[in-house]
Amino acid sequence: MADVNTDSPLPPQPTAPKRRLWRPMLLMMVVVLVIVAIIVGVKFTQISALIAQAKVPLPAAVVTAMPAQFSDWQPSVSAVGSMKAVRGVDVTTEVGGIVRTLGFKPGQQVPAQALLVQLNADSDIAQLHSLEATADLAVIVLKRDKAQLAVNAVSQAQVDTDSADLKAKLAAAEQQRALVEKKAIRAPFAGRIGITSVNPGQYLNPGDKIATLQTFDPIYIDFTVPQAQLESISIGQAVSVTADGLSNQTFAGKITTVDTQFDSTTRNVTVEATVENPKQSLVPGMFARAVVQSGATQRYLTVPQTSVTYNPYGTTVFIAATTKNDKGEDVLTAAQTFIKTGPTRGDQVAILSGVKEGDQVITSGQMKLKNGSPVKIDNHAAPLNDAAPTPQEH
Repeated sequence: MADVNTDSPLPPQPTAPKRRLWRPMLLMMVVVLVIVAIIVGVKFTQISALIAQAKVPLPAAVVTAMPAQFSDWQPSVSAVGSMKAVRGVDVTTEVGGIVRTLGFKPGQQVPAQALLVQLNADSDIAQLHSLEATADLAVIVLKRDKAQLAVNAVSQAQVDTDSADLKAKLAAAEQQRALVEKKAIRAPFAGRIGITSVNPGQYLNPGDKIATLQTFDPIYIDFTVPQAQLESISIGQAVSVTADGLSNQTFAGKITTVDTQFDSTTRNVTVEATVENPKQSLVPGMFARAVVQSGATQRYLTVPQTSVTYNPYGTTVFIAATTKNDKGEDVLTAAQTFIKTGPTRGDQVAILSGVKEGDQVITSGQMKLKNGSPVKIDNHAAPLNDAAPTPQEH
C-alpha cells in the first residue's frame, strides 16, 4: 500500500464572504448610474424648454402715442412772484401817550392826513399856552424897548437882547406845538388800514405799531428771471398776472423796473411790474404768476412733455416705427432717438431736432421699452397735450 504524501500544498479555494461583497457594490454602481441619468435627463429637458421659450417673440408693450405736429408759439417768460404795495407802511407813534380815541375801523379806506389815533395831550397843550403867553410878553417888551431906543432911553444892546429872547421863546412855543401835533397820529397817504390791536385807554410807547396802511391800486409784482432770459425783458413790456384764489381773472400790467444787481447765488435778477388793481383783488404778499410776452410768434414741432426722457447722457424720446418681422409682417417697434428740446408751455415741449413732423412719438409707457421692443398703441388714457392746462378733477 502506497504512502500518501500529506505535505503537498492544495490550491486556495474562494471564501464565501468575498463572494457576497461583489453583489452590493454592483447594485450601488447601478443605482448611481440611474440617478445620474435621471439628473442629466431633467437638466436636458429644462435647457430644451428654455431654448424653445427664447424663440417665442416678446408680447407687444401697450403704449400711448401721438404724431409730432407744428404749433404756433408766442415767446414768453413765465415766473412766480409776490405782490407788493406801491405804498405800504406800519403806522407807529413818535411819542408816547395814552390813547384817547381811534379815528378808523380796520379794513377802512382812509384819505391822506386822516386822523387815525389821538393821544392824550392835555398837559402838552397847557404847556403850549404858557409858552405862547411868554412869547407874547417878549413881543411887547421888544416893542417898548424899540420905542425907548428911538429917544435914547435904552441902549442898542438891550434891544438886541430883547430880540434874541423873543426868538427863543417863539422857538420853544413852536417846539411844544410840534409835540402836541405828534399826539395826533395821521395817515401819511391814502390807503386801506389794516387790523389793529390798539384800544382807547392803552398806553403807547414810541415806535409801537398801530396798524398797517397800504395802497392797493395800482400794485407791484416782484418776480425773478434767470440771467439767460434777461434779454427778453425790457421796460414797458406787457405783463399778465394771475393769482391763486382769483380764478378766471387776469390782471394787466407793465414792467417798470429791472434791478441793477443779480443774486450771486442763483444768478437771477428781480423784475418789478406795475399792475392795475381797480377792485383791489390783489393784496400785498399774495403769491402770483407773471407772464411776459416777448418777440414775434414762432412755429415749433410740439410733443407732450411726458414723452421726453432726460438722462445724464442726453435727452431722448421713443418713436413707434413700422418694421418687418421674420415672417415679413408689418409690426410696430420702439426706436429711441436723441433730441434737442426748446421752450415749454403747459403740457407741451418744443422739439428743435431729432424728430420729424408726423413721427409717432410715444407719450407714455416708455419706461418698459428698449430699442426694437414691439409696441401696441392704445390712446384711451393718453396724457394731456394742452398749452394752457387747468386742474382736472375726476
